[in-house]
Amino acid sequence: MKLLAIRFSALGDVAMTVPVIDSLARQYPDLSITILSKGFVAPLFAHMPANVQFKGVNLNDYKGLSGLYRLFKELKREQFDAIADIHDVLRTKILRLFFALSGVKIAHIDKGRKEKKALCQPKSKHMVLLKSSFQRYADVFQSLGFPVKVQFHSIFDGEKGNATLFDQLAKPVANERWIGFAPFATHKGKILPIATTTEVINLLCEDKHNQLFLFGGGQEEIKQLNALAEGKSQVIVVAGKLKMTGELALMSYLDVMISMDSANMHLASLVGIPVVSIWGATHPYAGFMGWGQSENLAVQTALSCRPCSIFGNKPCMRNDYACLNDLTAQEIVSKVKSLFLHET
Repeated sequence: MKLLAIRFSALGDVAMTVPVIDSLARQYPDLSITILSKGFVAPLFAHMPANVQFKGVNLNDYKGLSGLYRLFKELKREQFDAIADIHDVLRTKILRLFFALSGVKIAHIDKGRKEKKALCQPKSKHMVLLKSSFQRYADVFQSLGFPVKVQFHSIFDGEKGNATLFDQLAKPVANERWIGFAPFATHKGKILPIATTTEVINLLCEDKHNQLFLFGGGQEEIKQLNALAEGKSQVIVVAGKLKMTGELALMSYLDVMISMDSANMHLASLVGIPVVSIWGATHPYAGFMGWGQSENLAVQTALSCRPCSIFGNKPCMRNDYACLNDLTAQEIVSKVKSLFLHET
């Protein structure tokens, strides 16, 4: 049987499909699975079981209804038996409609929009832990007749990544602690203030055994990260210097990643690394905690207005972003240090 799973969207959302698809492939080795997504996320699926194929597309080549119909015609040639829409946006709704009209079995994700809205409403919040995105993805495959128990540790199958992919930046050294730090995100409600970021770096650099790696993306972030690292021999800027394959390999050698509720939290999770996650306008209750991560390592403020947004993209209703500005560097560093208490 041939199954097509569709998920475009942002890097972090696609990364969250990996534990589920990997588990599905291993539990149904006779099922041929094709992942349809944006081409740049291909490294996330490079270590999948042999029954998983990745198809990357440039959505700019398939604009409008006519473009999507052309994409459908191309996909139809592969004779899929079932379609799993694990994105559920207008583009994927149109694609799955085309498949449904051609007689192909389809299923789509329930994003839980109603309960997420209730979680984020300004007053009388319904503060309950919602179903994780991992479970929502798994539910789609179950509705197609493939119940899956998600069992996953690392894309490297319990091993480390290829160190030669990042050895121009650093080589593992005995007794060094490698700490990743990703203080930025796409939306303002998920970005750590520069002053706090600077203090976190300074506090971690007080221990000569700590080697810090700064992760991010985009020219503006790279500029800020370079400024943060200037004059600090213990700090290496990774952003802009490695491809995704290299970043994933490097992450697999980290002892811990410090990350906002953003893509780097999920990337580190995919290589089995503990993450000290930082939450501002968003909240772990929305179901986006990284795979295998503990809320005990989450850093967040107890504000009645949180969460005010699922994605951190709404303006602060207090106009002060206290959810981020009230966080202290000491809180973050103490979570990091808690992971090393067993060391002698």
